[in-house]
Amino acid sequence: MLNFSRFKIGFILTSLLIFFYIFIGNFNFTNKYKIFLDKKVNLGLDLQGGSYLLLEIDINPLLIKKTQEKYNDIKKIFDEKKFDYKNLTFSNNKIQFELKNLSQKDDAINLINRSGRENIFLNNNLENLKKDFVYKIDKNLIILQFSDDYIKNLKKDTINQSIEIVRKRVDQLGTKEPSIQQKGDNRIIVELPGLSDPSNFKNILGKTAQLNFKFLKSSSVDKDNIGFEKIKNKADGSFIEVEKKLIVSGENLIDAQPGFERDTNQSIVSFKFDSIGAKKFANATKDNVGRPLAIILDNEILSSPVIREPILTGSGQISGGFTVEEANQLAVLLRAGALPAPMKIIEERTVGADLGEDSIRYGLISFIAGFLLVFIYMIYAYKLLGFFANISLLLNVVILISILTLFGSTLTLPGIAGIILTVGMAIDTNVIIFERAKEELKIEKSNIIAFDMAYKKSLLTIIDSNLTTFIAGVILFYLGSGPVKGFAVTLCVGLATSFFTAFTVNRLMVGKYIKNNKDKLISF
Repeated sequence: MLNFSRFKIGFILTSLLIFFYIFIGNFNFTNKYKIFLDKKVNLGLDLQGGSYLLLEIDINPLLIKKTQEKYNDIKKIFDEKKFDYKNLTFSNNKIQFELKNLSQKDDAINLINRSGRENIFLNNNLENLKKDFVYKIDKNLIILQFSDDYIKNLKKDTINQSIEIVRKRVDQLGTKEPSIQQKGDNRIIVELPGLSDPSNFKNILGKTAQLNFKFLKSSSVDKDNIGFEKIKNKADGSFIEVEKKLIVSGENLIDAQPGFERDTNQSIVSFKFDSIGAKKFANATKDNVGRPLAIILDNEILSSPVIREPILTGSGQISGGFTVEEANQLAVLLRAGALPAPMKIIEERTVGADLGEDSIRYGLISFIAGFLLVFIYMIYAYKLLGFFANISLLLNVVILISILTLFGSTLTLPGIAGIILTVGMAIDTNVIIFERAKEELKIEKSNIIAFDMAYKKSLLTIIDSNLTTFIAGVILFYLGSGPVKGFAVTLCVGLATSFFTAFTVNRLMVGKYIKNNKDKLISF
């Protein structure tokens, strides 16, 4: 194993040069001529400071909304099929109605299961749709509500969607390597490295961006038996009664752009619906020409234009006395998507840059101290061969940092701990080889044969130890969160790089030395 072809030597040296080239880019110098890569290892919240936010999602308003949507779907299909019923009402997450003919019970349930198929539900096929609801039948009264399984899946989908939307909003800030992860079944942790003042982000995040279109109350008669509600008007702070019936929501938006109204030059936001939203909007405006339509954002009426003619294109505009900045911000929120449920900040922390600098300094001190102790020990125990091991150890760290840089990984304080642990394990690999060489030299006079056998016999032992540790690191990565993942990444990458340096770089140096001193006594 001590023989290297020119091709292998060239490959090793070329690889080292590439890694060193990537590594140099992490230093703070003026890259005037763009000679080096602009990529650097991103520092985590604990190393460069930043903001920490703990968010909590309230699922109840979403359940009420889903119930209302289902109510609208049931009423629509009952009326289309001219089904004989009465007193169809809903409250919270329950819908109930009375049958005029009890024998139509099965027909009613079948129509309910088939209603609203064009909407996006958690389940797609009819058999699964039946499992979304729990029915209670009391004589002619039928009560239905969402099942526990539906609510469980809704919570799961809601938090996954919320994480994605939060990520999109964070991207608008230009924050590098934010950490966004779930905590429990209704909380999200957001870490924003380098963001010392999170006020702008909190302003964006605090808005649910729930856009709803409803008709203003036109009479005291509630034709749909849904009821009315009072919503604050943004223009003057007064409360205006609107129908609870939802015409269309922001879920059906596919685009939103800031702009200016042609006649008044006021800031507006133009929007466009998908095919389902466009159909709903067209039907509503076609049947209600002359009625004022309330455009509601986060339970506040932005404007209430009168429908002059049917809007069949699926597009429109929102005007609400916006400034240019407000219009841009609203467009960003609508494009990113509305949060499926309200979200509030329950914990907020700011890590100062000074604390981050202290963490970096102490981390570097720990690394340097550990490395120096290992360096001294290897020289003392293995003389020149120990010096070769130290060189490969330095190169191991360079390669490790280069790989983290190349993939844009985030380095945290536990990540530094992972690097320090990697240093120890890298040396352990060389110790196993050298100790095996000692044993071979006792029974073999040839230095070349002894070291060749040492590398061969050590290979399986080293693979076994590194592989078991690597598997543990992978498990930590997938099951852990935040700092644990940072530790797992550096550990796994470090194991791979230490194996590479031990069996390529160090073996190359040891092989050249042994061949040049094949007849001399190798001292340890």
